Amino acid sequence: MEKEQFYYDNKVVKKFIYATMFWGLIGMSVGLLLALMFVFPNITKGVSWLSFGRLRPLHTNAVIFAFIGNAMFAGIYYSLQRLLKARMFSDLLSKINFWGWQAIIVAAAITLPLGITSSKEYAELEWPIDIAIALIWVVFGINMIGTILRRRERHLYVAIWFYLGTFVTVAVLHIFNSLALPVSFLKSYSVYAGVQDALVQWWYGHNAVAFFLTTPFLGLMYYFVPKAANRPVYSYRLSIVHFWSLIFIYIWAGPHHLLYTALPDWAQNLGVAFSVMLIAPSWGGMINGLLTLRGAWDKVRVDPVLKFMVVAITGYGMATFEGPMLSLKNVNAIAHFSDWIIAHVHVGALAWNGFLTFGMIYWLVPVLFKTKLHSIKLANIHFWLGTLGIIIYAFPMYIAGFVQASMWKQFNPDGTLVYGNFLETVTQIIPMYWMRAIGGTMYIIGAVVMLFNISATIKRGSEVEDDLSEAAPLQRLKKGRMLGESWHQQLERRPVQLTIFATVAILIGGIVQIIPTIMVESNIPTISSVKPYTPLELEGRDLYIREGCVGCHSQMIRPFRSEVERYGEYSKAGEFVYDHPFLWGSKRTGPDLHRVGQKYSDSWHFNHMLDPQSTSPGSIMPSYSWLLKNELDLSDTQNKMKTMVTLGVPYSEEEIANAAQNMKAQADLIAENLTQDPSFVDSYEAAQAEAKAKGEEFVPIQQREIVALIAYLQRLGTDIKTK
Repeated sequence: MEKEQFYYDNKVVKKFIYATMFWGLIGMSVGLLLALMFVFPNITKGVSWLSFGRLRPLHTNAVIFAFIGNAMFAGIYYSLQRLLKARMFSDLLSKINFWGWQAIIVAAAITLPLGITSSKEYAELEWPIDIAIALIWVVFGINMIGTILRRRERHLYVAIWFYLGTFVTVAVLHIFNSLALPVSFLKSYSVYAGVQDALVQWWYGHNAVAFFLTTPFLGLMYYFVPKAANRPVYSYRLSIVHFWSLIFIYIWAGPHHLLYTALPDWAQNLGVAFSVMLIAPSWGGMINGLLTLRGAWDKVRVDPVLKFMVVAITGYGMATFEGPMLSLKNVNAIAHFSDWIIAHVHVGALAWNGFLTFGMIYWLVPVLFKTKLHSIKLANIHFWLGTLGIIIYAFPMYIAGFVQASMWKQFNPDGTLVYGNFLETVTQIIPMYWMRAIGGTMYIIGAVVMLFNISATIKRGSEVEDDLSEAAPLQRLKKGRMLGESWHQQLERRPVQLTIFATVAILIGGIVQIIPTIMVESNIPTISSVKPYTPLELEGRDLYIREGCVGCHSQMIRPFRSEVERYGEYSKAGEFVYDHPFLWGSKRTGPDLHRVGQKYSDSWHFNHMLDPQSTSPGSIMPSYSWLLKNELDLSDTQNKMKTMVTLGVPYSEEEIANAAQNMKAQADLIAENLTQDPSFVDSYEAAQAEAKAKGEEFVPIQQREIVALIAYLQRLGTDIKTK
């Protein structure tokens, strides 16, 4: 049969590699700045867009979607063409995919530091950007599926199964979790409330890890590890079991992020059961990857590419053992909200995703530029810097997590908490935060070494744009199984059926968990005393979201003796029915705030935002001084209330019409409370005099953002009677 000649598109692969290295360094650098803020809380004092709460989502988005996302696209665009023996379906779609993705990253880099956020973890971007993500993802899917349909290779290799599963599942997760009702161009509210929003968010959040950080990288593992080792995949049968069991089981595991919360017990228990089952397919994949290197261990000792890949697969195995373990209720009771989770997440991100990306780049660049790597020695230096950086980062965070959990739960013989002041648990682990910053610095230095090494490799390489190849055109077969062909081999040459089956596999778990929680009202018992937020409290809640307070403070008291003693009555599902979005949090750098309402005076909250250390000696919370200066924007208040009505919040027409008057009355009362503090009066009068001397307009305290935030904080947890 006569063969056809064609060119592989290398240009798009190179662009994604450049973007991977560029955004990777930026995302990691922001992470290092955040780590330093734990030991120097006011390192960016007074600069709102460099505050911890606003930069944290920038770090997570930059690392996940910019660094790892670009690496994923680079690996898929390279391997897909070779596995299918076909150029990408459309060069135009490839360009749109690349530049559209970079535009989304830039939009995130602008909006998140400005406080434009939905607050939903790993999904903080507002609705116009969410729509753009969906459109670019569809472009990627069309390009991939189009290439599959015009392939010259009959059977789809295992890596492509994972790519297809990634495309379908991420699309479903992103669309359903991002459903929101816009208030304005850059403001929206989640269509889900409270418990429902929490379940949908962690159905997405856990499976964003599964289907954006895991399945595509497993596909890359199945392609690049055999290539780098020059060995076939250890077991074809194991790869089949790995793929189907992983995508079916993973989708059920999200509720293990919500154990002991107000989520219904049946949903929690489902999450636990399937999380424990996950260890089997996850370790099946790890074993398949490591045993692919059988007979190549001598090469591993000298080849930095394989060193990176071995540590990556080992990191995947560690993280996927720890995940099911953390889903056990007795372990979760200790680890959740602590720095243990930070260690767990970063073992996966730095070792699995980071090291597989580094190994892939070290292998790809010399191949793409028809040359040898500039320096094997520098690559080995990078490997050891990165490996030691991960160890020095993760181990102290594990220790910090154990220290936090043990201190939170200790009681005196008389039944009182040994460490009643939350800050005692914070100051105890400051040395661990220093170690984290040192480990992160080493990891970044390694990435800089790689950047130099890869840049030098590119300079010495050739400028060949695309690779010439040839292959016979695909001969279409009649339907039915070929002689000697297994049922799965038959499925592998039918990409449409394979995609449909994969879609069904991932939808089952989501439907079983989410539909009952949303549709069955009895799952979320209502509490008659729980009322909607006042207009001023609603504005204060939006400020709380804007400043990223949920990144350090939870609003979910679990039914443990230690938590009830420390924070107050445990949280009930019915208390959150008007919360769009939910704000339960996932980390306690500071204490839980669900019962903070009326616990402190208005003046205390004012001073706490101005100078946290003045009210809480030893605190590592930064100052939020701009809240005391900024005038509260009331232009969208009525639109916000109308949007909430559409979402089921029972504001009356009269309440919406009288929003301005009601806000003024509540703000005046808070201002009156503030004036009971002599220190506030002195500073307030001094500020008035200064503004008058400069000829500037003086904004009364009632009209400033801090008053709205105080109103919200004083409301928290007061709807039900507690001790």
